[in-house]
Amino acid sequence: MERMKVQAYPAARIVAPRIQDYFARHLANAHARGVADAASVPQIEAIEAMIDAAFWASLRREEGYVPRISLAFVSPREAAHPLTFERSLPLSPGALTRVAPAVERAGIHLGVWPEEDELRVWGTTHTIPALCFVLEVAAPGLLVIKHHRGEEAVKFVNVAVLEADQIKMVDERASMQPDCPALLTSLLGFDAPAPSVESADVLVQLAVSMRAHGRGGSILFVPPRSEAWHESILRPVPYAVTPAFIELAELYREPPDDRRRQTWQEALARAVEVIGGLTAVDGATIMTTQYELLAFGAKIARRKGWALVEQVTVTEPVQGGAAAVVHPNQLGGTRHQAAAQFAHDQRDAMALVASQDGRFTVFAWSPNDGMVHAHRIETLLL
Repeated sequence: MERMKVQAYPAARIVAPRIQDYFARHLANAHARGVADAASVPQIEAIEAMIDAAFWASLRREEGYVPRISLAFVSPREAAHPLTFERSLPLSPGALTRVAPAVERAGIHLGVWPEEDELRVWGTTHTIPALCFVLEVAAPGLLVIKHHRGEEAVKFVNVAVLEADQIKMVDERASMQPDCPALLTSLLGFDAPAPSVESADVLVQLAVSMRAHGRGGSILFVPPRSEAWHESILRPVPYAVTPAFIELAELYREPPDDRRRQTWQEALARAVEVIGGLTAVDGATIMTTQYELLAFGAKIARRKGWALVEQVTVTEPVQGGAAAVVHPNQLGGTRHQAAAQFAHDQRDAMALVASQDGRFTVFAWSPNDGMVHAHRIETLLL
């Protein structure tokens, strides 16, 4: 019955050449830089077949559960400690759905590789080479194409997001726009200014954590030793923290060599989860840009003497996307409007906002635009 599928997933055919071009270019650049262990580039037909199978699998159910799988185009010899099936599986929606419960945990990939001119699922792996093509089923009809940067502690780089008939290719040039936040640059996976790289990666982990609980939340980042931000917060703050909680700040200040230790990475993950959990409480979490936690559950108010924010520039780092000037209420509810007002009134601060529906926005004052810039980045966080 598997072979009686009446149609292919149209988006797979449309996007496959663009995806193949992306990986071919970046693999060529990696080899030019002397990277010897980069992954192999899948052919257009292989990309199309993997997308097609994953899409139809995402619409199926296994004992009532939505399949959550990650496919990696990698051979067993390229994977460290591969778990190899005695008999490989066909790359078909039915086979993927049946094996999904065994591989739904984060970091486990189903390895896909050609066998006698046919793509087959040879087993599983949790280790893949840099720039390896990865296709993840995020939700029914929602696929994310991404790759590893070759670093254990950072998020994968998203290349494209496919949802039903909608295709979003990430714009590699988005980090070149004026006033681009370091968080956006890090998520795009391209060259961030050297002093900000470690900070941006911590921001990435915080963003992922606060989005994961699904309740919505916000974090306000303010300069250390600044008192001005108090003018934008209603008093008293329900959950002020005294003294400031500095576990994450202390981890961030450790030397780069110490950050490569697994114990440091585990401690960082725990500290991030603590703060991510606080963002689920109604109100904003307040931290310094050095990651000292000052308060949570705070209510934002317009700064005395400052105008009500009426317009913000909004962009999304996808190809073909254009900047738009909108009223803050077009981006979301009270949380988004409050964050836009805070970024307007506190121009050396930044606000991160996660919606319950998964949207994620970074608000920051843009001297170039002369107004608040709202960066929509949920496409990069899937």
